[in-house]
Amino acid sequence: MEDHMNENRIKGDVRQVKGSIKEAIGKITGDRKTQAEGAAEKMSGKAQASAAETIEAAIKTLKNK
Repeated sequence: MEDHMNENRIKGDVRQVKGSIKEAIGKITGDRKTQAEGAAEKMSGKAQASAAETIEAAIKTLKNK
């Protein structure tokens, strides 16, 4: 189960990086759609990584009880 959580956190981090790159490309080229898509992907990745971290913390807390 922990491997799955780590995998989700890593995938979220990767989505954040990809989103940041896409957002930057949109800014450089003046393409507002690409910029917005990049920002959305970045936020989605941040949420995915955050959720995985929260679940990991909850599991650790439950194991320690």
